[in-house]
Amino acid sequence: MFRIKKNDTVMVMTGKDKGKTGQIVELDLKHNRVKVRGIALVIRHVKAKREGEVSSIKKEEGFVNISNVMPVSPSTGKPTRVKFRQLENGHKERLAVRSNEVL
Repeated sequence: MFRIKKNDTVMVMTGKDKGKTGQIVELDLKHNRVKVRGIALVIRHVKAKREGEVSSIKKEEGFVNISNVMPVSPSTGKPTRVKFRQLENGHKERLAVRSNEVL
């Protein structure tokens, strides 16, 4: 079980977007990277491929290292570490260390 999942709200801890929060759009666990909505925007120039298409400039999210983001506690809105608790039925659940709430 991972400390961060898709659709979690996270805060960026380092880099040019430090302090911004966003929702995780995509995870690349093989390379330890995440895409966060509105963070690390990259400008792409798209060329028209066919007749009638229009070339454009698109802004899309780039990948950020997973170590540079922390989950946000649901009650306090502040970044928190994650701990795990084993339930009686054998399943694990993620807890925010700061507030001891389920993420």
